Amino acid sequence: MEPSVEAASSESARRRSTHLSSAAEKEEKEGEPEPELEPKKKPSHSSKRLGRSMEERQNLVFREMVNYEPTPLPVRNYDKNTSEPVSFYLSSLEELLAWIPNSDDAFNIAMIPLAARQPSLQSERPRTLLCHDMMGGYLDDRFIQGSMKETPYTFYHWQFIDIFVYFSHHTVTIPPVGWTNAAHKHGVCVLGTLITEWTEGGRLCEKFLSGNPSSYQKVADQLVRIAQFFHFDGWLINIENQLSMAAVKNTPSFLRYLTDQLHQYIPDGLVIWYDSVVKDGQLKWQNELNESNRIFFDSCDGLFTNYNWKEAHLERMASVEKRKADVYVGVDIFARGNVVGGGFDTNKSLELIRKHGFSAALFAPGWVYECLDNKDFFQNQDRFWSLLEKYLPTHSICSLPFVTSFCLGMGIRRLSYGQEETLGPWYHLSAQEIQPIFGDHIQENGSGWLRIHSCLMDAWNGGSSLLVRGMIPVTTGKVTMRLFSLQVLAPPKLFLSLTYKLEGRTDIAVALELSTLDVGRCNIGDISSLHAEPSIRHTPRPLQEPPAKLLGWVDRCNQQFNGGWIRRCYEVNLQNCFLQDIFVNFSRPLGSQKDENFTCRLGEIQVVDADSLMTPLPQVRDITASHTCWQQIHSERNRFKTKLLLSCTLRWSYPISQACCFRVYHLGGSCSRRQELLKSEEPTFLGLAHASMYRVVNLVVEEAPAGQECFVDFLIQPVPKEGFLVPQAEWGSLTLLYSKPNA
Repeated sequence: MEPSVEAASSESARRRSTHLSSAAEKEEKEGEPEPELEPKKKPSHSSKRLGRSMEERQNLVFREMVNYEPTPLPVRNYDKNTSEPVSFYLSSLEELLAWIPNSDDAFNIAMIPLAARQPSLQSERPRTLLCHDMMGGYLDDRFIQGSMKETPYTFYHWQFIDIFVYFSHHTVTIPPVGWTNAAHKHGVCVLGTLITEWTEGGRLCEKFLSGNPSSYQKVADQLVRIAQFFHFDGWLINIENQLSMAAVKNTPSFLRYLTDQLHQYIPDGLVIWYDSVVKDGQLKWQNELNESNRIFFDSCDGLFTNYNWKEAHLERMASVEKRKADVYVGVDIFARGNVVGGGFDTNKSLELIRKHGFSAALFAPGWVYECLDNKDFFQNQDRFWSLLEKYLPTHSICSLPFVTSFCLGMGIRRLSYGQEETLGPWYHLSAQEIQPIFGDHIQENGSGWLRIHSCLMDAWNGGSSLLVRGMIPVTTGKVTMRLFSLQVLAPPKLFLSLTYKLEGRTDIAVALELSTLDVGRCNIGDISSLHAEPSIRHTPRPLQEPPAKLLGWVDRCNQQFNGGWIRRCYEVNLQNCFLQDIFVNFSRPLGSQKDENFTCRLGEIQVVDADSLMTPLPQVRDITASHTCWQQIHSERNRFKTKLLLSCTLRWSYPISQACCFRVYHLGGSCSRRQELLKSEEPTFLGLAHASMYRVVNLVVEEAPAGQECFVDFLIQPVPKEGFLVPQAEWGSLTLLYSKPNA
């Protein structure tokens, strides 16, 4: 095995939730009275066999001699204080040209491909671009495996957004992988930023733009390689310094070459130019598309205008007929300068932009986090986007399986199947699940109401659920909300599930509904039709028990789990249908003669091709451990007793296209008899991996006595895209046997 970096500082104990007690700590507490705890039920660790089979599990064994000498890790890939993997940027032209991917760069590769969506970005519908610029960038979002940030900024109104730009003032901004994974789940493409500024920026541009074509082609080729390697979708080019005549003459050619190469290697990729330099090389913001900057617009996929425009600027652009949607009119949400509207008046800017048929570029949405009270962040975020809702068309997701637990990628604790797994704040953007269509859910008949918002107080999986409050009027008997827009050709047999929990009362009926569009003639089996135009809405009948073929995947249907959660299961036979929308409806009790108020948490929705579950899952294979680091520490209670902190990088092989993530656990860290411990203890959760690798940081293990071998087992649980849990008997595992060197 490979020795590694010096031990992390105490910062990691504050930052990470994976600093967990092991057998060594348990031994230290012997003799102390322990509180009585209600035993936890862990259905995810069942050893039952799946209906969907897997190959025989590998159990690999590594031997490691404890060595306290540090070996430096690649600086750009790991935090210097904690040795946790981090996202990074490039600070100069020299760094850009010298970049060659190393094995640790794989931490930053987006695992989630860009989801298919309708309308596509190639449509002429005006789009919405979101440019995220917050306090210099690379804050807690740089920690690839998450952090313990208590009040992080997060974004979850993805259905309103078409393009996401991660912006900073570093020369080459590579989007942190968590943002790319979260955006891609929602069909939103992600751009990095190339920026040059001030006098130094002018010198940088001279180096690659004023010479022969090979100079700017090398830069463009590197930008394409970086986007292709890290699986994001393109670049915002922001040159905010004066250019020489030689440099500005080559700039359109640079943009054309970059755009052509990007489209060749990333077919849905984008290159967007920021309105700054004009065709004679002056730094002169135009706040519109005109003859001074059109040459740059014509050389790439779009123009992001400056923010100090008035309606007259939009009117002057009325002559733009072709590619009107490629003009992204900038809106600074901080309202700096002479702008139409920002903050909670941003709707004034959007109203004018949409009136004239242009796309919008919303800059610095973190205003609600940076300038308002963080304790009211969710209320302020929801208020901000609700004011813009009428100007922000949504898009549809066009692929199955469709699974979401509504997790925001953060929480005050982490839950699995309604059971608490870890306690304490966490923030991990890659763990964010598909978010619903937020906004007012106005009832067709004008009576009754529904309001939804994300809530961290309880969850089925992850850190949050969707809290629904509503009133069912006596006049109609039910209220309905449209949560998701789909546009996908349905397979012949669908498996669906809805997991929910009613707060307080339990006599409100909760049901899943689907709407479909005909492809020729649409035949739906065993479903009651609700209404016909312009689409057909259907209410499947819940199953009393899982379908026989899915018994290996689904424990219970139509029954209550611990914590009050209920799962409804449905099996639907379809023919020639497009799935269009997912609804949830709430009905008042039979015999009720009054308006009924209710509160309900939605924990999970699954829409899965039932036949796909019959395909065998692959096995996690070839697990290795490297970059190992050991640190000896003294017990807080007994300074004569020592323990070890273990850090190492786990890697494994698995077809990434068949998993949405991996759950990493450990057992042991002890010198006890391994087989006895394996039988008596449950694995302890370490964290989520969104790549086929994971950095274990400062895991507390027992110090090996002289002449004795101790062990720690690492277990890798793949999480299929269908969302079901794979039982422990099917996980990959690696046993690390460690001992002291002979004196």
